Amino acid sequence: MIKYEKAEMPPEIEVPYYSYAEIKNRAYEFLRKYHSSLSLPIPIEEILEFEFKINIVPLPRLHRDHEIDGFISSDLTTISVDEFVYESRLGRYRFTLAHEAGHIILHKKFFKEHVFSTIKGWKEFAQSISIREYSFLETHANNFAGLILVPPTPLLKLFDESVKAAEEANFSFKNHIDVIIQYIVENIAKKFNVSREVIMIRLEKDKLLERIK
Repeated sequence: MIKYEKAEMPPEIEVPYYSYAEIKNRAYEFLRKYHSSLSLPIPIEEILEFEFKINIVPLPRLHRDHEIDGFISSDLTTISVDEFVYESRLGRYRFTLAHEAGHIILHKKFFKEHVFSTIKGWKEFAQSISIREYSFLETHANNFAGLILVPPTPLLKLFDESVKAAEEANFSFKNHIDVIIQYIVENIAKKFNVSREVIMIRLEKDKLLERIK
């Protein structure tokens, strides 16, 4: 978590605001252009490296020393990622890349109005805006990441298949709903190559869990 030293955002800086519906549309356009087949898992690393010409740079101790998994340079050419996450936490690595892709798609103009390429520069940038505006940036990017890594159509298909499998295994939805949800989430997470937390958020956003509760 960034420790903020400045509470007020300078008047010349304005973070754009996007509704979830707007972010969903931008994510749809992203996938339509760069991975229309929606084959899983979504190849976010390849898209960024080959389509956007992004340099991905592992940095030792980035999370340990600065409590972040990654950041993108203001010129949108380099994504720095915690070395341990890069090497050993594939789900977190993929989400970090998708999160930074969100900044590229949603915040390109805003980022390019500033100049930073190091962790020190990034932290100074983050501290120059209010907590509220920083929250907008991160929430937008998180929502975008979830939508491109776990698109609605394959999510619905895998959810229905998992529910059917639970029914065929004679699980009691009335008495073991928590166990069933855990089974569904773990099964789907493996297909998308993301964390269980990402799947839970996407299921809640698409209101799919309401269908079995």
